[in-house]
Amino acid sequence: MAEAGFEPIVRWKWAFHPMPPENDTPDAYALRAVDLTKTYRSGSSDLVVFAGLNLEVAPGEKVALVGESGAGKSTLLHLLGGLDRPTNGAIYFGQNDICKLSPDRLADFRNRELGFVWQIHSLLREFTALENVMMPLLIRGTSRDEAEPVSLARLDEVGLRNRASHRAGELSGGEQQRVVLARALVGNPRVLLADEPTGSLDFRTGEMIMGLIEELHRSRQLTSIHVTHNHNFARRADRVVTLERGVLVPFVADSSSSLQGRHYV
Repeated sequence: MAEAGFEPIVRWKWAFHPMPPENDTPDAYALRAVDLTKTYRSGSSDLVVFAGLNLEVAPGEKVALVGESGAGKSTLLHLLGGLDRPTNGAIYFGQNDICKLSPDRLADFRNRELGFVWQIHSLLREFTALENVMMPLLIRGTSRDEAEPVSLARLDEVGLRNRASHRAGELSGGEQQRVVLARALVGNPRVLLADEPTGSLDFRTGEMIMGLIEELHRSRQLTSIHVTHNHNFARRADRVVTLERGVLVPFVADSSSSLQGRHYV
């Protein structure tokens, strides 16, 4: 029996099923942002974060998104993850524009198709590591008996099976971020979105977390986009793009840059 206060709540039964493609060829892109515009009302005027932005990411690709603070990187990642809606434009996963989904269907899409890793870990401190990892499965209606072994396996993947019964507040920063990664992958998503996943960690722990993300990206054949200020981490991606003045541009490496010699588009 589930613990008091921890019964799963089933809010909807709808599942995201891709529409048939317009032709028999497989989708060339895992996701596409088309003519994306995001504005915010600021007093009597509109603040334009970006307008007419386009991005295409191939299946299995790992893309690093860099740029100055305040450039809109996190805003773009929130839009791609369906956590916010664009002012104009479309975001396609395969043949499906998620901007056209109802709030409930969009939430279900996020739960089933996407994994999120944020700089601030957002774990529920009153719950154990295992309960935090199980949460996405319980929300989608999976029974606790089914969710628990799957969640333990994900904790095992990130080296934390022996910490499963510890509450989130009892874990170190690096351990908490590994729990977040396990939670992001527990539902077998196709796309992993990470926003400064090592930003609050020391160098050694950050290296360990990035190495783990890269290993899981390969072993699970994920499509990944991660925002980072760390060019040493960015250079390990398949592709590096810069968000600059509201436009995605090729990264230009200078003679001192650790990204020199890589592929930037």
